[in-house]
Amino acid sequence: MSKWWGLVICAAIWAGCKKKDSPAPEPPAGPFNLAQMQVPGTVSGSDYVNVPIQPVIKLSFSAQADAPSVSPNILINESTGAAVSFTVSYEKNDSTVVIQTAAPLKYLTRYTVRIFPDIQSKQKRKLGTTTTINLLTRLDSSRKFPPVTDDELLTLVQRQHFKYFWDFAHPTSGLARERNTSGDLVTSGGSGFGIMAIVTGIHRQFITRAEGLARMQKIVNFLKTKAQRFHGAFPHWLNGVSGEVIPFSTKDNGADLVETSYLMQGLLTARQYFNGADAAETALRADINTLWNEVEWSWFRKNNENVLYWHWSPNYNWDMNLPIRGWNECLITYALAASSTTYTIPKEVYDQGWAGSANFKNGQTYYGYQLPLGPAYGGPLFFAHYSFLGINPNGLTDVHADYWQQNRNHTLINYSYCVANVRNYYGYSDSCWGLTSSDDINGYKVHDPANDNGVISPTAALSSFPYTPVESMKALKFFYYVLGDKIWRDYGFIDAFSLHHAWFADSFLAIDQGPIIIMIENHRSGLLWNLFMSCPEVKAGMRKLGFQSPHL
Repeated sequence: MSKWWGLVICAAIWAGCKKKDSPAPEPPAGPFNLAQMQVPGTVSGSDYVNVPIQPVIKLSFSAQADAPSVSPNILINESTGAAVSFTVSYEKNDSTVVIQTAAPLKYLTRYTVRIFPDIQSKQKRKLGTTTTINLLTRLDSSRKFPPVTDDELLTLVQRQHFKYFWDFAHPTSGLARERNTSGDLVTSGGSGFGIMAIVTGIHRQFITRAEGLARMQKIVNFLKTKAQRFHGAFPHWLNGVSGEVIPFSTKDNGADLVETSYLMQGLLTARQYFNGADAAETALRADINTLWNEVEWSWFRKNNENVLYWHWSPNYNWDMNLPIRGWNECLITYALAASSTTYTIPKEVYDQGWAGSANFKNGQTYYGYQLPLGPAYGGPLFFAHYSFLGINPNGLTDVHADYWQQNRNHTLINYSYCVANVRNYYGYSDSCWGLTSSDDINGYKVHDPANDNGVISPTAALSSFPYTPVESMKALKFFYYVLGDKIWRDYGFIDAFSLHHAWFADSFLAIDQGPIIIMIENHRSGLLWNLFMSCPEVKAGMRKLGFQSPHL
């Protein structure tokens, strides 16, 4: 009996020892990772763009996924932070996880999908790393407004942008506010654009001639009697009530010769338009002539140098030290300085100052278009707009360039760059193009092919109508019909937007709204070109600089 019990005890001990010393083998310890992702849309950098609003996302793992661990470790959030509900299903023996949102996502909105490391395989191996997927849903391409004819659309766009300079003008001075949040701050250059917009508004019968004349009388009287001037030149910014300078920067608290030239471009255009023999229009012309003749263009040569300087301050003198040279937006400044009958400049100032810099000439070809002047790829498109609101580039030449070729090719290079979309920004196309200086996601930025962050400025394509009527009309229809719910407002198109970043400005700027209405009118009728180029002083001044044109 004891022997038997001894055998039983020994067997039990042996069995226990065997269980302790020889554990049961675990399943093979293979790796568990996310092997592949299938996301509808197009990869752009680290993002998936043009994603459907009801996407099906498939995550393929290297082994079967443990279902209870999946849903708690996947999170989808809108860019606002709001969580998005979704369902999960499985394919390929549970190794592929299929994610579908419970409801459609919003159009043109950014979302983030995060896959956390605690997802595990059925063998209890954890993923170990977090994977993030960035999504940008596609644009709603439906038409937002009923169709109208092309001609009606151009009139509609001009009328809407005109409101910025008519309805939103400063009530005391009649001048243009810098932007829609400027309060009493008005801009001299933007007001020059606004004056040309008023002339256009009368021509298009948005207002009567009498209404336009009354507004011009208010503007000119304010400029003559209240606005601070420095050697006849106006500052960049003014207080619309008092007329006192508002510094653009610490040392930029005096004369701005370039902004003054934009203002004079507008005033001379208005002088030519209001050509009636009655006392009111005669007096308006006389007052404009007073302002025009008192600008001391030659004084801005700074000690008689053969170049014009942009700024002068009563406190800091010439400390800004910015000569106006090279190819940019300032041709109008030299043209008007040469045209002055009171403080003119000789041709040498144009030749050595404006055209004498190393970066004036270009001559290179981009996208098949030769660019006579300026920086690589042409720079921002406002170079082709601001001076040419009044100066007619058709048939305009000098020893340096054919200015129609310059501006048209500059525009086509800008357009071609956006169509090529070398940086792969979502939305760039032959319907969505145009890079120039404007508001930006982070403040204000000079946008051009060499400095592009995905922001489109409507003024770039729309102010280019004279140069690229087909391409600009295609952009206009896209901006209005497709993006109209996002970028069309009380004062026309907002200043800038980015489909790639799903960002839309809430701003309007005088210097961007104005060229749209003016250059569309130049495209349609040549009105502002004809008026400005009819100035006898301009004809003589530009001929003096060596320009040739059928309009001189």
